[in-house]
Amino acid sequence: MNSFGRLFRVSIFGESHGRAVGIVVDGCPAGIGLEVSDFLPDLERRKPGAAGTTPRHEDDMPEIVSGVFNGKTTGAPITILFENKNVRSGDYDAIKNTPRPGHADFVLQRKFKGFNDYRGGGHSSGRLTLGIVAAGVIAKKMLAQVTVMAALIEAGGSNDIEAAIAAAVEKQDSIGGIVQCNVNGLSLGLGEPFFDSVESAISHVIFAVPAIKGIEFGSGFAATRMYGSEHNDAIVDEKGTTKTNNAGGINGGITNGNELYFRVAVKPTSSTPQMQRTWNAATRSVEDFQVKGRHDLCIALRVPVVVEAAAAIALADLSLISKAY
Repeated sequence: MNSFGRLFRVSIFGESHGRAVGIVVDGCPAGIGLEVSDFLPDLERRKPGAAGTTPRHEDDMPEIVSGVFNGKTTGAPITILFENKNVRSGDYDAIKNTPRPGHADFVLQRKFKGFNDYRGGGHSSGRLTLGIVAAGVIAKKMLAQVTVMAALIEAGGSNDIEAAIAAAVEKQDSIGGIVQCNVNGLSLGLGEPFFDSVESAISHVIFAVPAIKGIEFGSGFAATRMYGSEHNDAIVDEKGTTKTNNAGGINGGITNGNELYFRVAVKPTSSTPQMQRTWNAATRSVEDFQVKGRHDLCIALRVPVVVEAAAAIALADLSLISKAY
């Protein structure tokens, strides 16, 4: 489905080359200050512009359609709209018959019997993360004293991100990266085992972000190479502060009051300029194929703010659930 959340619920809509994309946020308490200007810093972080990002430029100016009156949330559903203006849909004519390798073109065409909007990836496009970022801004306001910060820590297998991007530009091929997110100020007790654990909720939203292929909390996969005695975090005071934080701030699916942190793996952008091979449904043969259009060589550069938003959305929902109890 296109919705997430139990009490703080977000519903995403739109297509990359349709009239608009956006988000409906339900469950936001009344009385929270909210203006268009509140969205701009995070939306700016998501925009292209750096080397290795797409040349497609959109204003990405949010239009608050409902749920806000006199600069305050009303308690009604908040609808935020982003118009699509800078589109070149003709670049995608070829993929009606030649699905792009690594993309969802083939499966979407089969699943929806050819009725899907294929332009720019349609409803599966990374452009829809605009709505996730917008909902994240609202969620961060609800979390008040909590700080959520994410950063790209690796690109193309290197910690030297600038050099990795330069190499990708020179080679004219795409690369992926690793984004780390740190959350501080969370109270102890968020999360509902089993199926609404903190890891489950955050992962649910994270995997709605296109190009995410993996997630690990705390020491993650490195824990498999540790003894239990070294992986366990010693509790040093009555607040539950731990000497180490291999658990990543979560025990038994519940926040333990320490810093929550996780990392996500972002795959190389599927739309690489390199020549590839794919199936042509019209000629019924495998042929050379080169992606047209405007694409990021390293989409991971623009992912950190989306990861922050995804984490904030999940945590805002868990926070409301905890208060309900």
